Amino acid sequence: MLLYAATIFLGAFLLFEIEPIIGKRLLPWFGGAPAVWTTCLLFFQLTLLAGYLYAHALIRRLTPEAQRNLHRAVLALAVVVLAAGAWLWGSPVLPGAAWKPDGGAEPIPRLLALLAVSVGLPYFLLSTTGPLLQAWAARAHPRARIYRLYALSNAGSLLAPLTYPFLVEPAMTLRAQAAIWSGLFVLFAVGSAACASLASRFPAAIPATPRNRPPRIAPCRDCCSGAEAAPPVPCRIPSRRAPARSRPSARNAR
Repeated sequence: MLLYAATIFLGAFLLFEIEPIIGKRLLPWFGGAPAVWTTCLLFFQLTLLAGYLYAHALIRRLTPEAQRNLHRAVLALAVVVLAAGAWLWGSPVLPGAAWKPDGGAEPIPRLLALLAVSVGLPYFLLSTTGPLLQAWAARAHPRARIYRLYALSNAGSLLAPLTYPFLVEPAMTLRAQAAIWSGLFVLFAVGSAACASLASRFPAAIPATPRNRPPRIAPCRDCCSGAEAAPPVPCRIPSRRAPARSRPSARNAR
């Protein structure tokens, strides 16, 4: 359970830490216009939703072994993308000067493409951490209180925006921030792959559907003797109404 908790906390921290890092890179290029902020918000929210859908489909549609193989392959692809970015741009997540927009070009398509190429796949994988690893932890530890991991995820997501302006940004350059973030992402990828391997050892819970629900057994009418059972006697429930008082007859009244 400790491995799941550490990976979930690290994933939530990295999810909210990359936003100010990439934002500090893009603001001098695209400016602080409302369209730029709205485009960035749209990109991150849609990527977050796509990660949730991926986690739901992975848990519901695939076997534990297929979940492990697919998720480990996507994690490895994300690490390769970060390595390629470091080789091409000199930084894993900070795009090079060739992506800088021209004066008369439309900034929105270039901004979306830049976000997708630089942080799209890592951000997608980080967004799957909460629901996916909590489901795996529930499978591996059915008696544990899984909702504590949800609180731990909230703590990591709150710690990232609190520490960046006071600890991270004043003490490090932007390239150092990107390099440390990328190293922590590789550590997160290793932890997620280990969690996937551990969860694949346990069978997936089969939901109760009309196809796999056990058939209902009708009550036996022949009580092991071969004789036909007697018909059921109707049960008479006594009335709770108070008995009616008898009226005195005319003879007694006289």
